[in-house]
Amino acid sequence: MRTPVSTYRLQIRSSFTLFDAAEKVPYLKDLGVDWVYLSPILTAEKGSDHGYDVTDPSAVDPDRGGPEGLLALSRAAREHGMGVLVDIVPNHVGVATPVQNPWWWSLLKEGRESPYAEAFDVDWDLGGGKVRLPMLGSDADLDKLEVKDGELRYYDHRFPLAEGTYTEGDSPQDVHSRQHYQLMDWRRADAELNYRRFFAVTTLAGIRVEEPSVFEKAHAEVGRWFTDGLVDGLRVDHPDGLADPAGYLRWLKDLSGGAYVLVEKILEPGEVLPQDFACEGTTGYDALADVDRVFVDPAGQQALDALDASLRGTSAPADYAGMIRGTKRMIADGILRSEVLRLARLVPESHGITVDQAADAIAEIIASFPVYRSYLPVGADVLKEACESAAAHRPDLDVAVGTLLPLLLDPANPIAVRFQQTSGMVMAKGVEDTAFYRYTRLGTLTEVGAEPTEFAVAPEEFHQRMQRRQQELPLSMTTLSTHDTKRSEDARARISVIAELPQEWAETLEALRRLAPIPDGPYENLLWQAIVGAWPASRERLQGYAEKAAREAGNSTTWTDPNEDFEAAVKAAVDAVFDDAKVAKVVGDFVARIDAFSAANSVSAKLVQLTMPGVPDVYQGSEFWERSLTDPDNRRPVDFAARQAELAKLDDGELPDAGTEASKLLVTSRALRLRRDRPELFQGYTPLAATGPAAAHLLAFSRGTSAASSGAVTLATRLPAGLKAAGGWRDTAVELSAAMRDELTGTSHGPGPVSVSEVLGTYPVALLVPVDGEKA
Repeated sequence: MRTPVSTYRLQIRSSFTLFDAAEKVPYLKDLGVDWVYLSPILTAEKGSDHGYDVTDPSAVDPDRGGPEGLLALSRAAREHGMGVLVDIVPNHVGVATPVQNPWWWSLLKEGRESPYAEAFDVDWDLGGGKVRLPMLGSDADLDKLEVKDGELRYYDHRFPLAEGTYTEGDSPQDVHSRQHYQLMDWRRADAELNYRRFFAVTTLAGIRVEEPSVFEKAHAEVGRWFTDGLVDGLRVDHPDGLADPAGYLRWLKDLSGGAYVLVEKILEPGEVLPQDFACEGTTGYDALADVDRVFVDPAGQQALDALDASLRGTSAPADYAGMIRGTKRMIADGILRSEVLRLARLVPESHGITVDQAADAIAEIIASFPVYRSYLPVGADVLKEACESAAAHRPDLDVAVGTLLPLLLDPANPIAVRFQQTSGMVMAKGVEDTAFYRYTRLGTLTEVGAEPTEFAVAPEEFHQRMQRRQQELPLSMTTLSTHDTKRSEDARARISVIAELPQEWAETLEALRRLAPIPDGPYENLLWQAIVGAWPASRERLQGYAEKAAREAGNSTTWTDPNEDFEAAVKAAVDAVFDDAKVAKVVGDFVARIDAFSAANSVSAKLVQLTMPGVPDVYQGSEFWERSLTDPDNRRPVDFAARQAELAKLDDGELPDAGTEASKLLVTSRALRLRRDRPELFQGYTPLAATGPAAAHLLAFSRGTSAASSGAVTLATRLPAGLKAAGGWRDTAVELSAAMRDELTGTSHGPGPVSVSEVLGTYPVALLVPVDGEKA
């Protein structure tokens, strides 16, 4: 199996095709990248920038370059000695425009007789043999249907007609009643939908890749990539949605000839990948959380908790456990009610509980679930504990929960299979997409895959986690930014400084609330942190984020029922950053106050991520500052020409100033090149301890197998505001086992104890390598 040393994620779309990606390969090679990592490239909904709404899995998207583009990219990578990793989407397909998806069009036209009927997860009995499509503005809109060109039309929406269901003169309503689908009010989807979807997205229909024939049809093109030697590895999107993730991964390994495979899997604290997963690791959310927290000051927790309590008008900060139980229950009873009801209908009548009782108990069990899903028989204990918690929380459901438990524990029972697919949906929508916008004490902590109640990680704990990673998942990906992160890496690096200066932040926030008030204190904290993290940013970007964050939180406004007065206040507050000199000054002054500290956090986190155990990924463009907010903001075009020009300057010997964008490019390129060109320097993981008054501000480790062995050494500054306030490094020292040279500055140090202030005299970080001939 060929494995990557590092990857670089590119978002492939019509405005940046596979041909464009092929042209960037020489730059990526110069940067030090080992493999090119592509977003989904199969044919997707027209105009889709993300590609996760695949409409035809049998071909590379012509709008993304088609098969010729993939061939061009693959050839370019091969010519430069690089591999290719591609993101695939096995859980669902895009059905927003039925005519674009041959499988879905066939299903709607032919119903259960369609050759693709087995591909979709439809509860035909609930729909009376029809697929329910929540497309209408209201059920009264059936009067707006028309038959045109042999299709049923609803405004711009097109639907097929089954053979023999229309003759000249028939009313569109009568024709509609004869079809294998039923158009209905979109609001009914929450409780009445009868096909599985991706989370609550009705335009993404789940497919049943657990069926061998469906797997074969959905992966024929993917298999060709390996047969033709075009691709070297795969990233699997959302395996938690599959009926049998472990079985799917085994099939995928066989299909790819044992290729490198990663899964987009969120691991909760203490959770590990199931041992029967045929993959090399995750896409790195777990690593992201560890890196973030080692650069957060634990001393700031008490003050930020107090601020959170005051913003909520309570005596204590938000209870996160109680919050997510509530948000998950809200999701289970709301936008994912149809999934819960489908589970409830699988409970045999002989068990003596009604559908409503079963649904109530199932929703409570899911709300109590501490992880995304179980993988029976793995996770049986977690399921039992969740049932105990549900019964304790709702004693009136004790009998119903007890009745359900043996059914949910049986891996062969359809309700158990479907429950495992559903729990992750509720977790994702209730936690990531709701609670993460409500739990606002420090934005760094509410990132995809993170546990927000873990405020900070001490260096000692970080080292232990890295040693485990080296032993157990050395080929798992590490990352700091993705297309899914709520805030990109340098926005979080800036926000993390707030934990070092909580009183100054409280005063800044108070001033902003006074000048540009929004009637929701916790939301104000979230919004102003995001603005500070992303600054400078355009009005359009910040307005888009502000609206999305407010509606996702769902406290003061929602997507389905926007509160116009509240949203007007939000819009006015964001406008004030650009139009009110007083507000602009408050924001600008705070950013200026923390900018040097945030830059130190940024390059420190980047160097640690690029040199720690695992396969480091660089998200497109993040070799410069990456201060994006949530999608679609983090999928903006990248100016590669500017990065290429700056890299050329660095390679000509021009050392950038600390705190500049070019300094991050220096760190990124030198670390990537070293990992690629000197793999023998990254074979282990050994913590290095500093001595002296500022020892706690240094995160240091060697990638040698022991303290005496020669490996690359990473030195990174943590808690830079506190370091400055304490008077700097002073006589803090670190022991080097060999004479070493800094890859960033070219300066040599050691062997023996060396002054940290000397090693970090130019930048907040150093990447040291043994000097040939002088190894210990």
